[in-house]
Parts: sequence; C-alpha cells; structure tokens
Amino acid sequence: MSEVTRPTLSDALTERMLELIRTGGHRPGDRLPSTRELSQRFAVTTPTLREALRRLEATGAIEMRHGSGIYVGTDIERIVLPNPNMRDMHAAQLLELLGARIVIEPPLAAMAAHNAGAEELAPLKRVLEEAGRHLRGHDALLHDANMSFHRATARLAGNSVLHEVVDSLLTVHGPEQREILQIFDDRRRDYDEHLAILEAIEARDAAQAESRMRAHLVDVKTVIEHRLQSPLT
Repeated sequence: MSEVTRPTLSDALTERMLELIRTGGHRPGDRLPSTRELSQRFAVTTPTLREALRRLEATGAIEMRHGSGIYVGTDIERIVLPNPNMRDMHAAQLLELLGARIVIEPPLAAMAAHNAGAEELAPLKRVLEEAGRHLRGHDALLHDANMSFHRATARLAGNSVLHEVVDSLLTVHGPEQREILQIFDDRRRDYDEHLAILEAIEARDAAQAESRMRAHLVDVKTVIEHRLQSPLT
C-alpha cells in the first residue's frame, strides 16, 4: 500500500488563499491584501507565500501586477483549465485535439442557433468584421479574430463548462493554429466558412449551423494533415 502524500505548507497556504478569496466575496479584478499583509495574516515567510502565489497565478486564480499588487484573476471560477506547462505538441497530439474539436464544436454551433438572441449575435458579427479587415496581412490579428469567433460561438451555446473546454483546446494549440494561416488561400477559406456558420446561426438553422461547423473543422484538420505530411519550404 503506497504512503499517502502529506500536503506541504505551500499546499495548505494555497488552499487558505482560495478560502480567503471565496469567503471574502472577492470577484475577478478585486485587489487582495499586499504580500506583507498576507505573510502576517498566515504567519508564513515571504518566500513560502510567494510559492503559493505563483501556483495560483499559474492557474489564473490571481494576477500579480508589478508595482501595483495582487488581484483576483479572471479564471478564478473556471472549471476547465488549459495545462499551463504545455509546450510544443507532437503531430499526433495536434490531430487528436482537432478531432476533439470536431466532436465538441458542431453541436455547440447548433445550440447557439437555438439559444442566441439578436443582441448576443452582435459581438459575433463584430469579430468577423475584424477578421475581414486582416485578410491581406496582420496574421496575428487575424488569428485572434478567428479564435474569438470559435470562442464566442461556444459561449452562445449557453453551457459554460463546454465553453471552457473549447477555450482550453484553442489555447493549447494556438501556436500551431497560427501556422495554418501560412498555407495558400487559407485566410479566405476560413473567413468564408466562418461567415457561412454565422449565417446559419442567424437563421436559427441548428442543423445547418452544426453541419457547417463540422465541415469547417474537418477542412482545417485536412489542411493541417497535409501541412504535417508535406512541410512547406
């Protein structure tokens, strides 16, 4: 029988910090006590406190702003988090992630068509307008707009957990996704397919929204497979 691992002082301090945030009614963006105040409150040394703070910052629970202080992070209430230690992925891992998106995102597009109201669709339209302005350059901005479209569509589905799943998948393979923009004609194809998905959502056509999202992601996966098999020179 294996020995039960005992929690370290840093583990316990991390939990106490989370309890402080929850019981204090703090919300994302709220400022927390200073490092000195927290050290005194928990009766620990500054290095021990900083280790716990680094753990919390890695998961987005807090944000440490140099010269300003410690703030509650925007991800404090998230259920699903991307791995903060993730580095470059192998080809097989990337294709598996895209396979996961093909399973998850099309039904969410259908749910968005059912649930989204006219006001909720406005940000989705603005994202595509932004993407349209960057089709002939500014690939970093175009990539951000493309990913925002997928995140926004998942959010409109109305399931916060599944939205976090999609957001995490997009975060994990962001660098690889940016490489797709270097493939011939990919910018315009992505844009046109996004427009078609939006049109189906606006028309409240759930079946068409799901079908178009699936076709779009399969197209992306096919492009990446080709890229991996025949690297551009």
